[in-house]
Amino acid sequence: MASLQHIRRRIGSVQNTRKITKAMEMVATAKLRRAQQRILALRPYAIDMVEMMMDLAAYAEGTGGFDLLRTHAEERTAALVVMTGDSGLAGAFNANVLRMAIEFERELRGRDVATRLMVVGKKGIGTLRFRGYELHETWQGKSDRPAYGDAEAIARRLIELYVSDAVDRVHIVYNHFTSPLEQTVTHTELLPIKREELFDERRERKPVAYIYEPDASAIFERLLPAYLEIAIYRALLESSASEQGARMTAMRNASDNAEEMISSLTLALNRARQASITQQILEVVAGAEALG
Repeated sequence: MASLQHIRRRIGSVQNTRKITKAMEMVATAKLRRAQQRILALRPYAIDMVEMMMDLAAYAEGTGGFDLLRTHAEERTAALVVMTGDSGLAGAFNANVLRMAIEFERELRGRDVATRLMVVGKKGIGTLRFRGYELHETWQGKSDRPAYGDAEAIARRLIELYVSDAVDRVHIVYNHFTSPLEQTVTHTELLPIKREELFDERRERKPVAYIYEPDASAIFERLLPAYLEIAIYRALLESSASEQGARMTAMRNASDNAEEMISSLTLALNRARQASITQQILEVVAGAEALG
């Protein structure tokens, strides 16, 4: 049986750990609340952007020549954007994203498609480099509080690669935020922008209600990069909220486990103390009988 001093030290150690996990849970909860508010604030803008793009597409001429809508003849090279966090202690948040990204990269390789890995987040960068993958582009420090400028920088780089025919498709893997307890790993294709998202043949062509200057086609082409930026920004926000939700849940579980361990150790301490007292009483009685 462990000594009383050893059990007391373990209880103290677990109590200190519980304080840390409780503090981290509170921090993650506050960050998650802010991230949720940012997602809710973005949704109306994103919906209005899609509506405006669909209206412009109805009147734009020659949309088949727009670079971001143009589908390459065959997929020889693909860019894969992987969004992870900059820190750990978030359960399986990073591992799930990396697992799907690695599986998809193997699938592309099986189809003889070269892959350019473009990774957001220190955890993904470190893990993939450790596994021997070559990373063509990396970004760090964007998972805690992503800004729209971060999405612009990523989108600009992806557009350069796609327009120059350096890549034929652009895919993204990230965690979609469902609730603080549930994050869904999502894989979607960013480029080319799907025409069916903007060109709805069943959509009634209304009489022109606006005068476009210079014209609808020019404005539509100018807004296509912004459409991609919003998609990336939304993924960054979803990933950030998912990370904080996963960390909050992980730290709460760690705190609960610490509570259970403290209860178990306290029970062991009481039993050890009782055994020690009983042993001392037996020694006193035995000594008295020997003298008597």
